[in-house]
Amino acid sequence: MKDFALLPLLVLTLLGACGDKTPQGDAAESGVETVLPDETNKVTVVTLQAGDFHHELISNGKLSARRMADLRFESAEPIARIFVKNGERVTQGQRIAELATFRLANKTAQAKGTLDKAELELKEVLVGQGYSLADTARVPAATLRLAKARSGYDLALAQYELARYEERNATLTAPFEGVIANLSARQANIASTTEAFCTVIDPHSLEASFTVLESELPLIHVGDKVEVTPFASPGERAEGRVTEINPRVDENGMTRVKASVNGAARLFEGMNVRVSVRRSVSGQLVVPKSAVVLRSGKQVVFTAVDGKAYWNYVRTGLENAESYTIVEGLKAGDAVITSGNINLAHEAPIEISTE
Repeated sequence: MKDFALLPLLVLTLLGACGDKTPQGDAAESGVETVLPDETNKVTVVTLQAGDFHHELISNGKLSARRMADLRFESAEPIARIFVKNGERVTQGQRIAELATFRLANKTAQAKGTLDKAELELKEVLVGQGYSLADTARVPAATLRLAKARSGYDLALAQYELARYEERNATLTAPFEGVIANLSARQANIASTTEAFCTVIDPHSLEASFTVLESELPLIHVGDKVEVTPFASPGERAEGRVTEINPRVDENGMTRVKASVNGAARLFEGMNVRVSVRRSVSGQLVVPKSAVVLRSGKQVVFTAVDGKAYWNYVRTGLENAESYTIVEGLKAGDAVITSGNINLAHEAPIEISTE
């Protein structure tokens, strides 16, 4: 009787063991989902075709001006007037500041008197040698040089020219059109001859300096378009072009690149910016980023075939903000699923949406 009582339990155990079978073939591959959902998934599909890929290289950089001049006074005299302030635009030759010129004018007058005296002494020396100052072309070079040394003419002339130079430079003027920066001096204070009085920056000569990886060098060329966005003002954008690529890779595998930037946006010298370099690469298989999903840590793209979704392991190449290029795993003409693929399984039934 006990044996008959155990018979139903034995039958149930055998049936459970028969039902626990492992899937065979391709469907048993590690990471491949073979359990199909009960309802059909709605997806959108694009046909994969070779075309142009707009490569986008992103880097961080800093702005600097190609035309920037630090202006200094030549004499330590009181500052009489300051005509500009920081941020003010100036034109070439416009007055920026001027010194009190009494001492400078007096120094020039004294130097002129010393020069006149030396010139009279030179005449006397030349007359003593039988020559006239009015006809120095006839005077032998050695004789003229000796006469100038005895009279002190050359030294007096140099001092006079220096005095005139300092007097002329008592007024600072803008060397080119630009914007005033770093102006901190105050009127009536003694001007420094070592520190810059102010800086003139040409905002139309800004350039962005940034680095790119060694592996990205083949993708960037002089003349490529760039877009510059300051971190402080994401809404401000300026365009430009690559002007210089340093032919050296540093110890970190980086290369320095420079790009000119137009002055349309409100940009400042020294700003930290985000640089986007754009270049078209032809003959590429391009898929939206939404088409690429991860399965078991690998990149997968689903394709639609006869109402079912089939996954394909792929290898991507170039990347921009919206798309990838496909290096392997797909071919032209494949119907690539671009949405509704987050929870898709291999061979899941699908319905292609036309919306």
